[in-house]
Amino acid sequence: QVHVVESGGGSVQAGGSLKLSCAASGRIININAMGWYRQAPEKKRELVASITSGGWTNYVDSVKGRFTIARDNAKNMVFLQMSSLKPEDTAVYYCKVWADSGLGGRDYWGQGTQVTVSS
Repeated sequence: QVHVVESGGGSVQAGGSLKLSCAASGRIININAMGWYRQAPEKKRELVASITSGGWTNYVDSVKGRFTIARDNAKNMVFLQMSSLKPEDTAVYYCKVWADSGLGGRDYWGQGTQVTVSS
């Protein structure tokens, strides 16, 4: 079993910064893609940023130039540095990890962390 836990959410004023962290633990043979998603009230969950094991990154257009995703492969962690935050960034942020626990690879999700940006 693989466990995914996010941390670092909170409340900040517009223009501020936050850094989210996500750690995967448990029986892990290999981790491939890691990513951050978010879901605002009454909206669908959307991909914010993703990063492959080789370091290739992908961002949704609305966060390009403001958010940076990075990972620490040795610690099975992924981070999301968020700057110049806007009220529309308010959402629950979820970490997703594709991991192989020895029983085949699949996606694992964290429980989410709230990010609130006030104007």
